[in-house]
Amino acid sequence: MSGHSKWSTIKRKKGVLDQKRGKLFSSIGREITISARLFGGDLDSNARLRQAVKKAKSINMPSMNIDKAIKKGTGNLDNVIYEEASYEGYGPNGIAIYIETITDNKNRTVAEIRHVLSKAGGSLGQSGSVAWNFDRMGIILIEESVIDEDRIFNISIENDAKDFKLEDGYYKLFFDHNMLYQKIEIIEKKSVEVDSSFIAFVPKDFIKVSQKDGEGVEKLIDMLEDLEDVQNVYSNYEIVQSS
Repeated sequence: MSGHSKWSTIKRKKGVLDQKRGKLFSSIGREITISARLFGGDLDSNARLRQAVKKAKSINMPSMNIDKAIKKGTGNLDNVIYEEASYEGYGPNGIAIYIETITDNKNRTVAEIRHVLSKAGGSLGQSGSVAWNFDRMGIILIEESVIDEDRIFNISIENDAKDFKLEDGYYKLFFDHNMLYQKIEIIEKKSVEVDSSFIAFVPKDFIKVSQKDGEGVEKLIDMLEDLEDVQNVYSNYEIVQSS
């Protein structure tokens, strides 16, 4: 009986992992498609696409899937057109929620997001309702082991970085988001390997919440991130540990 129970647990866990892996493939695939549609399918001349493909390969996304996503973007496959769309709203305790999506059906996407927010005691807001509380930054990560700190610090200054940090074994360089892919090309031309890059919304101010309320917010964010069209979710909550 216990063996049967253990096997059931393994199958259930595998199912969850497969679902998350499928979601990740879908999410990165859409990013590849958008990148190819906006700037072309040539990796050498499209830094955004190059970074998306690098991310895809890092999670062992099959080459066939990558090629298909690029062809979708360049119009050589299917008639599906993906668009980037962002949504703003509020979660429990009035925390700000900023959601980035890539979708082929905005009506479906906004309905799903509104449902999840409402279910968690939040609400969908109008454009601009919470965006003002975030700085949109382009962030480049470089492994600490590949370059001397003084050199990468000088590179960040020369290229007008907004901020520079060393966290968890990575140098983190912050740039104006509009300049991210241009900065990647400059850094790579200096024979410095970029581990990854992304555009993120960094909160200006935080709302402090209890451990219990924070768990509720984290559950809401997980539910939003599980939606097929959602790429990223940002919020401005900070959990205060009780003494």
